[in-house]
Order: sequence, then structure tokens, then C-alpha cells
Amino acid sequence: MERETHAVYVISVAAEIAGVHPQTLRIYERRGLLQPARTSGGNRRYSNADIRRLQRIAELANAGMNLEGIRQVLELESEVIRLRHEVEQLRNELLTASRQRRESNELVPLHQAITLFGRTPSIFRDKR
Repeated sequence: MERETHAVYVISVAAEIAGVHPQTLRIYERRGLLQPARTSGGNRRYSNADIRRLQRIAELANAGMNLEGIRQVLELESEVIRLRHEVEQLRNELLTASRQRRESNELVPLHQAITLFGRTPSIFRDKR
């Protein structure tokens, strides 16, 4: 993962890899679509993840979306990824808790009743 986010490309190289003009990268940054790392001297550095994001931006632009629409789509895609990760964590926690409960032989009370349509459930019948 570190390799994907390690910012190594200067703006001209990143632009060439992504197939856009360096000025386009500056515009994307101003519009909040991209946030490259900066060196101590203030120069932009792009990672493989930034390059993939640039390619996604280009894909959406080619589909006819404007920059604000692209920004919103990217935010939503990021939120979906975050939520999927959260669901996976919760699923793992649930499985762990379930295993622990089984291993400790803990009984969980369970009450089930079957009622046929049109009949009064036995719990409501008079027991005289």
C-alpha cells in the first residue's frame, strides 16, 4: 500500500503518464479533485494512487461530466469504499463474537412460535 501512495512523480511525468497537460493537473488541484504531496520546497509530487485518480477523472470527463460533477462522484466513490471497509470490520467483529459465544457454550434464549393464519396464537388463549 505504501508503494501506491508514495509520491515520487514530478508534475510533468504525472501529466505524461495520465495523458493530460501539466496545467490540467494544476486546475484539478485548485478545484479540489486532486491533492498531490509537496516537497519541502513546495514542488508537487504525485503517487500511483494520484495517477489512478487522474485516469478516473479523465474517464468521467470523457463521459461528459463537468468538474463539479466529477468531484461529487469521486467523493461518493470514496464514501462507498469507506462504508464497505466499515461493514467488513463489523462483519468480522460479529463473526468473532459469535465464535467466542459458541466456544464458551453460552446459551442464547430463543423463543419461536408458529402461528397458522386465522388461528389465535397459543399465548393469547385462555388457560383455564
